[in-house]
Amino acid sequence: MAPVIQWQKSSFSDGEDAPNCVEVAAGQGTLLLRESDEPGTVLEATGAGLVSLIRHIRPL
Repeated sequence: MAPVIQWQKSSFSDGEDAPNCVEVAAGQGTLLLRESDEPGTVLEATGAGLVSLIRHIRPL
């Protein structure tokens, strides 16, 4: 049986019921990312990789 993934909305997302929310979950040694309106598309990232991505796309 596959483990149950506990998705959590990112603090960067709009409101609780907003349609454009990024969700994160812990995977097997990685972080899982998905957009709430496309839950079947899941990206995997390391913690360092995610930090690098956020620093790259987020204005200072």
